[in-house]
Amino acid sequence: MSKLQPAAGVVLECRDVHKEYKDAASVVRVLLGVSLTVKKGEQIAIMGRSGSGKSTLLQMLGGLDFPTTGEIWINGYNLHRLNEHYLERLRNKSLGFIYQMHHLLPEFTAIENVAMPLLIGKVEPALAKTRAIEFLEQVGLENRLHHRPSELSGGERQRVAIARALVNNPECVLADEPTGNLDDENAEQVFDMMQSMNRANGTSLIIVTHDAALADRMDKTYVLHGGVLT
Repeated sequence: MSKLQPAAGVVLECRDVHKEYKDAASVVRVLLGVSLTVKKGEQIAIMGRSGSGKSTLLQMLGGLDFPTTGEIWINGYNLHRLNEHYLERLRNKSLGFIYQMHHLLPEFTAIENVAMPLLIGKVEPALAKTRAIEFLEQVGLENRLHHRPSELSGGERQRVAIARALVNNPECVLADEPTGNLDDENAEQVFDMMQSMNRANGTSLIIVTHDAALADRMDKTYVLHGGVLT
């Protein structure tokens, strides 16, 4: 797994990324040369109309999809030159994911959900449990450790998802409309928590959102329009 030394302080780089989808009758061009540089600890919002390609871009930044052309680098690694084994390892160690729908495993408790990325990364179970409890306490869920998702409110489920995204101390967290399913009060609380934990852990944050007020609180805001970032 070859690695290049990234530019000073750069965690993630997206270089001239194009994405198109083909079927028998047509070609749909979604991204037309997106470039983006994210530094350590930087908080970035990506806005745009529905269907503009925001979620597609986020999936590629996380190595969950591949560009038609262009390159995406994380911590000095070109994602699309890695085999599946190394790509999974890099995603597990370097990236955290938060979605509008929390994607918690319904049969597991809050502790077990948060510990999952550590266990996948071969962390010893007792240590994984200790770290999971520590991060759940940071998001104010010390009294909900043994509750399953069905026993938690929407805001509490998103806080579990935040703890899970950060438990591995990733270089970058990718969040796709993470407060879009919450009422205004819960959205504000969840976003405050996400920002404060990212700052405390020195993690970069890229968030896709329709919420202009939320985007205004980030370090930088880009708009995806016509297949490019402005």
